[in-house]
Amino acid sequence: MAALCEGFTLCGLGPSGGGVGLGAGVLALEPGPDSDHVLLTDRGRTATLFKVSDQKPLGCWSVKHGQIITCPVVCNFETHEYIAVHDDKVLRIWKDEDVNLDKVFKATLSADVYRIHSLPHGEPLVLFKGGDVRTLDVLLEAPQQEIQNFISDEVIKWSEAFLEGQEPILIFATEKDGDYFIYIQKFKLNILCKYKLEQQELSNPLSFTAYIENQIVTLLCLYSNDSVYKVLIPLQQHSEEQILSKSLLLKLSVSGSVLKGTSFAVLDKDHVAVLGSLTAFGEESKECLTVWNTKFQTLQTSKELPLGTSGQLWCYGEKFFFTHGKVLTVIVYKCETSSLAAAVGKLKDSQTSDVSSFTNWNTLSDEELVVSLQSQQSVVLKSESKMTLRSRRNSVAKVQPDTLTVGQLLLDIKDSSPAAIEDELKQWLSKAQMPDFQATIGCVITALTNRCKIDPMFYPRNFLVQLIQKQEFSYSLCPNLMTVALEKKDMHLLQICLQRFPDIPEEITYACLKVFLSISDDYLESTDVNLDSVICYIDIEPNNKEVKTEIVENGFNTELEEDSCTFTKETHLKNDGEFCPVGPQKAALLNAVLHSAYSETFLLPHLKDLPAQQAVLFLRYLHYLYVKSSEKITTTLPGVLSPTINQIMDWMCLLLDAHFTVMVVLPEAKGLLSSLHKFVRAQVRFYSELNKIEGSLLELQRLKRQKETQTYSIEVLELI
Repeated sequence: MAALCEGFTLCGLGPSGGGVGLGAGVLALEPGPDSDHVLLTDRGRTATLFKVSDQKPLGCWSVKHGQIITCPVVCNFETHEYIAVHDDKVLRIWKDEDVNLDKVFKATLSADVYRIHSLPHGEPLVLFKGGDVRTLDVLLEAPQQEIQNFISDEVIKWSEAFLEGQEPILIFATEKDGDYFIYIQKFKLNILCKYKLEQQELSNPLSFTAYIENQIVTLLCLYSNDSVYKVLIPLQQHSEEQILSKSLLLKLSVSGSVLKGTSFAVLDKDHVAVLGSLTAFGEESKECLTVWNTKFQTLQTSKELPLGTSGQLWCYGEKFFFTHGKVLTVIVYKCETSSLAAAVGKLKDSQTSDVSSFTNWNTLSDEELVVSLQSQQSVVLKSESKMTLRSRRNSVAKVQPDTLTVGQLLLDIKDSSPAAIEDELKQWLSKAQMPDFQATIGCVITALTNRCKIDPMFYPRNFLVQLIQKQEFSYSLCPNLMTVALEKKDMHLLQICLQRFPDIPEEITYACLKVFLSISDDYLESTDVNLDSVICYIDIEPNNKEVKTEIVENGFNTELEEDSCTFTKETHLKNDGEFCPVGPQKAALLNAVLHSAYSETFLLPHLKDLPAQQAVLFLRYLHYLYVKSSEKITTTLPGVLSPTINQIMDWMCLLLDAHFTVMVVLPEAKGLLSSLHKFVRAQVRFYSELNKIEGSLLELQRLKRQKETQTYSIEVLELI
């Protein structure tokens, strides 16, 4: 049995798609350093590393203008480095922390590279267009070494690498004048075996895939006659250019419809996935992703793709990756042991909890949410239509309280009164914690936010706040929650989400920052905001001004800096940073933003859109925090979840990078920048003085360890 989960978007593909700008299309997708990461290479200059579960890019690297990446970027699993080839012959190797590819390792090779294959527990293999193969370490010893041409006029169409035992095996297919050849490179014996593929009348292979089991290569070929063929090649066989016979594995037709496949992937020994166009007589063709059972010759499941695809399909870690319209889509799948009952869709005991944990709850309708959850909890499902589910809703409301199920709750959320929904939510939460509780709660929150979008008067704020405070959630589990909170201007809920969600997209973080800065302090006084992060270092007077406190600059003697920054009591009152420029509620909300995780690469473009006045206000607040944190030698602000000195400095630098030109031009920012400059310079000089006596302090510490003193003693030490 096979099942497809609802898909989600990994990234946009066009310059306007909000993604990584892959306007030229996708060259390939390769596995990343672990099962939750993938490397995306476009048909141009760029490679991007994505974390799939968070749907976020972690790094992006580009070659210079005029250069083109000519084979997919791969990860060396042994060294955790990335390998790319641009302009056919130029090899580049870098690590996560590298930014500029011009400054990373470079080697120019003597022949054109077709592809690099990385193996989980072995050295990467480099396949050249002439059919020669080298391991990466051997190639790097002499990059200009001679590369042989084994295939003359043949063109490589496909290649794949495997580990059989401890031996790397490379298989590639070539084409010449309509004939197709299969090559198998064995590295232990340094043997390259060549085979000719049996011709199929009026049909050509479109795609290849393979796997190795018990020293036998199983090669699967997708042909243009809507069929999948299987070829068996024993690895012990060394005969030269033997003709390989093939057998029909699967005919891609069902109920009068034929699937015109473009690419496919093996899921297990009984299932294959095929991407293509499903056509029926007299009907328009529809592009779709299908999963077939090869053992029983049945179509297990399919998903229509109305926006079209590029015909490319990748499969890693029980996830499908393919282009759909202008985005790269991910669909999680689940395959179970093949049986006749499962093949014909009559298996009652289906366990699909693993699939539901990746469900994109945001895209499911209310009835689909019910079905997904029931499937997740291994509930026996019957073939009920959506109309049947709707008709059951009235009877669901009358069920005894102790029998309330998640499915019934989801249906009631759709159109019951807010009071009734709140009672049912309280009753449901009072139960003992159920299996897959987080996924279930994500489903419930999605149903609530869907209702909020449809019904402006519906907003169960107290329940949502209580739920987020008590449970460990992530943004990806309930992606619409913060969007709805922004629309409702629910400051408290946004504050909690920023403090607790580890995977908030930079776009949402920026939207929260902009809203917090734009709302007046008078409005925020009437809102429920947690002040624990500010109350310990901001004293509030009735006029909302901070009470004056004595400033001690980390013990620094201000007389040393009188020429540039005289921190006397009289002049310091005029400096930026003396008083908090915002009220306590706004300060607490801004602290929540400072605590949220972000990637500088992806936040900076959004920060550049921040209005100038708001940018100045935010910088004033950061300056204030910087001054306050510098009062104590520990440079730590008191309070719960107060921002750290590193967070303050990182955001200050990020904001100045985004708005430096504007800050220099704006008259109201001139004094702020001058004050910030003087304060930082004073801090630098103070720490410079500390560095000067560091050696003496270390010497004192060493002498103290060497001497044993009595209960009372007087010592005279000379510092030279």
